[in-house]
Amino acid sequence: MSVTDSPAARLQALFEGHRLTPTQRRIAHSMVRRAADVPFLSSVELAELAGVSQPSVTRFAVALGFDGYPALRRHLREVAPAEPAADAGSSNEYQQAVQAEIENLRHLAEALADPRSVQRAGRLLAASRPLPVLGLRAAAAQAHGFAYFAAKVHPDVRLLNEGGTVLHDRIDAAARAGATALLCFALPRHPREVVDTLDYARQAGLTVVTVADSAFAPVGKVSDLLLPAAVGTGLAFDTACAPMLLGRVLLEAMCDDLPEAQSRLEEFDVKAAARGLFVD
Repeated sequence: MSVTDSPAARLQALFEGHRLTPTQRRIAHSMVRRAADVPFLSSVELAELAGVSQPSVTRFAVALGFDGYPALRRHLREVAPAEPAADAGSSNEYQQAVQAEIENLRHLAEALADPRSVQRAGRLLAASRPLPVLGLRAAAAQAHGFAYFAAKVHPDVRLLNEGGTVLHDRIDAAARAGATALLCFALPRHPREVVDTLDYARQAGLTVVTVADSAFAPVGKVSDLLLPAAVGTGLAFDTACAPMLLGRVLLEAMCDDLPEAQSRLEEFDVKAAARGLFVD
């Protein structure tokens, strides 16, 4: 199945081009994450899934150009699979959380069937000297992991994982030093400071590449290239396996546009062996 044939991709295509409110974006995001189940849900069930009111679901359907939710659901049954997803009732809550993450990774694999966006992002990041990498709060770990590995192949990576009044100063410093792009990891809950910082970075002339949990995330309006990777929400705290993996995929794409990447890695291995850095 190609990315354009997947239920999630078809749903996302349905939403594109519509100016959705934050509540409506939340409904859209929930529908994309549960693309196989949505055609079989009532408006009340969809409202519960998205954590919104039933009238909000009705208004959402009208905003998409349908007479109401029943008309939207009929349309969804035409573009989604004929059968709902398998019942997970026999699994405990921990297994269900893992299964949900597996589903997120499957959706990511479908999206990567067309690699052009990732390849474009890799070129932008490889060409930026320095390369600022932003991630605050829940996304700080993703940014730190990317920056750690990127520094092995890129000559100047600058991690921005702490907010505050100096954050814009560091954006200015990167731009003055020659930065042309910024990579951002943005995960729920989305800090207002991240949106403000990305807006500032664009005003400073940087091209913003963002890995976010959804194409409908608040950072979308201040990103030049947004790459979605869903988070798991089945546990008390969100899980972010798909965004982490997408970050590694971006690293691979970036390495493809860094001719010196392999020699840098080989040099590091030689020095690490000489220092006895790792246990065999």
